[in-house]
This record gives sequence, C-alpha cells and structure tokens, in this order.
Amino acid sequence: MILVVGMSRPKEYFEGAVPSRFVGRAERMTGHPVLMAHYSMVTPDWLERYPLRAVFIEGFGYGWQDFDVHSAVGLWDFLHVVEVPLLAACGGHQLLGYAFTRDFRRIKGLSNNFIRRLRPGEPDLAPTYYPGQFAEFGVFPVQIVKRDPLFRGLPKTILVPEAHACEVAALPPDFELLATNENCRIQAMRHKIKPIYGTQFHAENWSDHYSHGERIIRNFFSLAGLIT
Repeated sequence: MILVVGMSRPKEYFEGAVPSRFVGRAERMTGHPVLMAHYSMVTPDWLERYPLRAVFIEGFGYGWQDFDVHSAVGLWDFLHVVEVPLLAACGGHQLLGYAFTRDFRRIKGLSNNFIRRLRPGEPDLAPTYYPGQFAEFGVFPVQIVKRDPLFRGLPKTILVPEAHACEVAALPPDFELLATNENCRIQAMRHKIKPIYGTQFHAENWSDHYSHGERIIRNFFSLAGLIT
C-alpha cells in the first residue's frame, strides 16, 4: 500500500477537495492500492495499522504562516520513525526541511523562506502568488550533483515542473544534497541513513514531453519494491 499525504488546509481537504492526480498514476504504475490521508491524520501507529510500502507527501499552494504546525505533530513523529521509502515534493520537501531542524511541539508556527526578491526589470512569473518574489513556475533545468538510485537512467541535467517561491534554506544536518540549479540550491535531498527524499520540483507532474519526472517516480517505487 502507498500512502499519499495531502497538505491542503483541513477545511479544503475535508470539504470535498478533488483527489490528487498522482493517486491514479501511482495505482496504474504499481498495481498497488493508494491510501490518501490529510497530514493531520497521520501518526506513527499508521506504520503498524497499514501495510505501507511507500509514502508520498504532496505540495500545497498556501504560505507557511497559515500552516497549523500543532496539527502536524503526529506527522512530525511519523517522519522521525518511518523506515519505508518516502518522497516529499515542493511544500512537502520544505516540510522535511522544517521537520528535521525544528521540534513541532516547541514552536508556535513557521514562516516562508523565499528564494529572493525580484531584481529590477525581472518579470514576475506568478504575480498573484507572492508579488515581488522570484518564483520558479514552469519547467526548469535541474543538475544532479550526487548519483543516487532515485536518478537511475537520467542525464546529469533533468527538466522538471516547478511551482514555488519558497525553498529549503539550508540542508538539515542528517541530509545530503542530490540536485540543484541556479535559482534554488536545494532542489533534491536525501536523508543520509533512511530512504527519505525531498524534491523541490514536482516529478509527479510529468508530461509526455517532459518525462524525466516519470523516471524519478518509477525509480522511487522501485526502491520500495513495488515495481521492477
């Protein structure tokens, strides 16, 4: 079973949010069932309650100042004990950055780590998102700096979808850098001991024309033993 963790606001999730497109893609790719759950529901006992083989944490479209950190204490605990392969994208990737540098029981909230302000004359790619902040919106090149099974069969430079104005400002102590680009240094990272991955880009949103993300997702499910 694959667990997909939704990161939308509780009201949006529990009042009829449309299921992730990735759920169907994961089921078709692996032939295994997918359990979709809101982040506030996930706790360490899920590892005993369900036969989880892999975990995917989605991104989201609101600011960290609106994230209810106290409702994510169970997820924080889960992240520190999970042993099965886990991949977190975009906001989920940033969540890993916070979760492995802060104790969610001891803080009041989180704040945005913006990439940078727009330079004079630089176009605003997302004027209704965070006006005045640089954002990667579209397909961008990302350079692999450390070979890892997640990138098996891929060239040194990959093209992947991006949709973010914030970033992981610094690698958590137990993580290593896997991929980068000129805009955002930490495009992909991995826990040094556990199979926990974060990607700032959205590999799960691959297209036929930009298919490197599909290979990444296949590699991730291969790491979990769900496909060969």
